[in-house]
Amino acid sequence: MGAWSHEPFGNDTALDWAAELATVKNLAVIEAAFDAVNEDGEDYLDASAGEEAVAAAQALAGLMSPAILANACPESVQDWARQMAEQPNPALKRKARQALQRVLSESSELRELWEETDDFTAWQDSLRGLQAVIGA
Repeated sequence: MGAWSHEPFGNDTALDWAAELATVKNLAVIEAAFDAVNEDGEDYLDASAGEEAVAAAQALAGLMSPAILANACPESVQDWARQMAEQPNPALKRKARQALQRVLSESSELRELWEETDDFTAWQDSLRGLQAVIGA
């Protein structure tokens, strides 16, 4: 793996996802990332799907907070957010929170990978911080 960090865009999968996001002018790619995780049910969640959902949550948080956008999102996501007129609705925020909870769950490959590192707590804290920004 090229990039590996507890930050939401700290891996190659998330950066590739961000490039895809930059090609649209709506929230469809974000919603699709959440749906891919949430519609998986209780099955074992693949790490790449989790990484994309985390990146989508970060992009959503960036859309909601200029400080997050400027400090925690790659330039392609910043450019995308500046062009967005559409704002996230409560249903999308709910999907985001559900997806993050699924990524944090025991049946998540991404969680298992992070549990094997010294940065597991930082990773968990990062996701919980996203949940807080997106709202209850």
